[in-house]
Amino acid sequence: MRNIPIHQTDLKAFLEEKYHQYNCRHFIATDPIQIPKAFEEPGDIEIAGFFTATIAWGQRKTIINNMYELLRRMDYRPFDFIMNAGKADMENFSNFKHRTFNGEDCIFFIQSIKNIYQNHGGIRHIFEKAYRQEGSIEAALTSFRNVFFEIPFPERTQKHVADISKNASAKRLNMFLRWMVRDDKEGIDFGIWKGIAPKDLYIPLDVHSGNVARKLGLLTRKQNDWKAVLELTGNLRQFDPQDPVKYDFALFGLGAFERF
Repeated sequence: MRNIPIHQTDLKAFLEEKYHQYNCRHFIATDPIQIPKAFEEPGDIEIAGFFTATIAWGQRKTIINNMYELLRRMDYRPFDFIMNAGKADMENFSNFKHRTFNGEDCIFFIQSIKNIYQNHGGIRHIFEKAYRQEGSIEAALTSFRNVFFEIPFPERTQKHVADISKNASAKRLNMFLRWMVRDDKEGIDFGIWKGIAPKDLYIPLDVHSGNVARKLGLLTRKQNDWKAVLELTGNLRQFDPQDPVKYDFALFGLGAFERF
């Protein structure tokens, strides 16, 4: 059985080592973050990143392939396409599918994102406005979901945008926020949203990071839900109060690549 660091000082050193091991350019080649990395304009990065995060469950190779297919249908110009898409253009997405995210969901996402940019100043503005007014990521997550579903929506599509009021872990939204907000010298995350402090971000909790966190004694809750996110992120803040979610690289890498 693998030896697990016990003392907090040892555990921090271990997490720092693994963070630096996986927070590197080589990480991009196998990770869905390569999708938004293909763009330079903020609108394209945001939209490609949001769609990528939305379908980021299952095999990473499949996620990446399906996202390239989705972008192909947008002529590899996601911001321009969405802002100018008409009803006829929507038919091109009717047969898109990634696991339970289907054409109906995809078409609504396009319509909702268009509404957000036309009437709310964009995805970034919604998150940063709620964060600035309420001072919390929780408020930003809730505000974004409310705006996202302010136009008529298919009932089934609600499951694809996490509701933390129902104790959802919001893994994909937290991952999207990490991509947009975090910035460091390695340049894996984009750091293009300056109105949210990295210290307030929450860990994108998934099966890999949750299992590793439990083995390391960082998480006692058995379910991967919002309460678990609060517990784990709170413990990680003890090691780096200014950038706790950087350890997502360590936890995910240990689980996905080392089978820790």
